[in-house]
Amino acid sequence: MPDNDQRDPLDSWLDQQAQPLPPPPGTFELITRRARRRKMRKLAVTVVSAAAVVAAAVIATPPLLSLNVKTTPVAGSAAGSQSHPAASGGPQPNGSATRYTPKPATSPAVTAPAYGPVPPNFQPVSVTFVSTSSAWVIGQAGTPGTCANKANSYICTSIAYTSDAGKTWHGGPAPATTGPSGAKGVGGIRFLDGTSGWAFGPELWATHDAGKTWSQVDTHGARVTDLETAGDRAFALWATCSGGASTGFAAGCTSYTLMTTTASSDDWTPVGSATTGLSYGGLATSAVLALTSSTGYLLGPDGTLYSGPLDGGWQKAGQTGCIPASAQANGLPSGAFLAPVNSSVVDVACDTGGAFQVSSSPDGGATWVPQPLTAWAAVSAPSDVTSLTAAPGGTLTVATASGIYVLPAGAAQWQQASVASAPDGGFSYVGMTTNEQGVALAANASLHEIWMTFDGGKTWAPRTAITPGN
Repeated sequence: MPDNDQRDPLDSWLDQQAQPLPPPPGTFELITRRARRRKMRKLAVTVVSAAAVVAAAVIATPPLLSLNVKTTPVAGSAAGSQSHPAASGGPQPNGSATRYTPKPATSPAVTAPAYGPVPPNFQPVSVTFVSTSSAWVIGQAGTPGTCANKANSYICTSIAYTSDAGKTWHGGPAPATTGPSGAKGVGGIRFLDGTSGWAFGPELWATHDAGKTWSQVDTHGARVTDLETAGDRAFALWATCSGGASTGFAAGCTSYTLMTTTASSDDWTPVGSATTGLSYGGLATSAVLALTSSTGYLLGPDGTLYSGPLDGGWQKAGQTGCIPASAQANGLPSGAFLAPVNSSVVDVACDTGGAFQVSSSPDGGATWVPQPLTAWAAVSAPSDVTSLTAAPGGTLTVATASGIYVLPAGAAQWQQASVASAPDGGFSYVGMTTNEQGVALAANASLHEIWMTFDGGKTWAPRTAITPGN
């Protein structure tokens, strides 16, 4: 039997620890240099890719301001009802009228429609600013049967657009419907940003491509009497009405429900039970909606004020004692006006026994403090007032049949604004886009004028008459 301690010499040699041969001189330095070059090439590719992403983002999202221009009004909506920060005007009051501090755009860039000349005899009835320079105006152009509409000469609804704060205007695509009469047509316009917008009063139409195309939204028989935009949402009052064409599209309305939708959607839903089916004992009355950049307000048909966040439910905030009367021809209430300043300060104005009384609430509508009745210059009766708006800084501005009046924040007396060649019949709407810039509409739409201020409402002048070719 072989001895286990005796091993083959080859096995003994294999069991010995192998020592690797040293690399040639300079090998480690060469590996280090090559690794460093590969790392630099990868870093360069990463930087180039990041730059491409940044460039794409810049192209996709231009620096667009929305004023709901109240924001919105404007929000919602140069002026609109009371929507901050945009300004809008027309069948309702704001901000985008009070539409306020410009808000940055949140929608992707789009190619604006190919605008041409403004149609002959264009008569503006509603305006919405989405920045201090960009705005849309809706109105009627011509007489039914002779309108410059190749598809249907009885459809006279037209839209004009400006990108230079009203210095020049251009015609653009419009909803294929008639002007507001009874239960058909549209007479108001609001854009949320440079992409999504709505034409309303009493029908509801939407665009999500900067106005290149418009589609009708089914309201199931309800009339849309007011609409405002702010944040990333639109809000509207859907009303049950029986009034005919002779008394205006918002006449005979006895019940209102606050509805909302997001920017890119046409799915409208009720905001909540508190703002659904609002009425005043079955009587025909009116209501008005106003937004700031974060909070919404609704003056109900019985004088109750409702409010809430733009992305949540609204509740009863308090009783104003200011009951809206029948709607004006443009859909705005008469005898009661709503002008929020921010998420806690809101003003209302109404006819209290023959005097135009403004009351302010510092707590969102829970309590109210009547403002002193001061000299109103030529304003002789509440019926003379057609629209009220508040600028972000708290200055109040009213449009009347005799001119425009301003109550600076903290002041005790209204001041009559300087209006160059005041239009006959005065103004039907006023709204502020910022503390300095605002817009107003002449009551006589046949004047083809959009009025603007750039000094906080102290002076007003037609920016540019909207006439053929402008």
